[in-house]
Amino acid sequence: MLGKKLVTAQKRGETRALCLGLAMVACSMMMYFFIGITIVPSYTKSVWTTETVCKVLKATIKDRNHCSPSEDSEDEDVFQYPCLEVWVNLTASGQEVLLYSTEDTLDRNSKCFYVPGNSEKPKEVKTQIETIASNLKKYQSFPCYYDPGGTQTNAILSRLYPLQGLLFAFLWPTLLFTGGCLIIVLVKISQYVSVLSAWQ
Repeated sequence: MLGKKLVTAQKRGETRALCLGLAMVACSMMMYFFIGITIVPSYTKSVWTTETVCKVLKATIKDRNHCSPSEDSEDEDVFQYPCLEVWVNLTASGQEVLLYSTEDTLDRNSKCFYVPGNSEKPKEVKTQIETIASNLKKYQSFPCYYDPGGTQTNAILSRLYPLQGLLFAFLWPTLLFTGGCLIIVLVKISQYVSVLSAWQ
């Protein structure tokens, strides 16, 4: 009687462990899919792949010409902010180009270095942009990225998804997938050993 109870408990434990392993594998597949449709396309579409050194030539805050996220928008309620225009010299080519914070900044507003969030307060945004401008003037030279193919004649300060970030994004689903597969393999080995011992 006790033996039957132990066998039943063992089977229940194996079933739960197997379900856990399958759930972990399924979750990792969903994470891979999510990364594959969001981060990977952004990484592959980015043409700013080569790192160089940018030297600041001019960093101007244009208070008179406020920039809105959409240039075509005529809505007066659209969030507006001072536009920080930054010109730099690329040491790799010697070109004078506009600098943007990230790839996303260029898509949102091609005139400004930095595009703040809509939820930020105007006073905070102005202070933030002034701080960024003073830091750029202070450090003068810093690493940046440009398009070696010449498709984009500008530069960005940092990539949204660098190679290290992409690998880090794949790390967690890989660990989850490995753990799930390990649990499934261990359950199958346990079942095989149980059947073999019963047969003997």
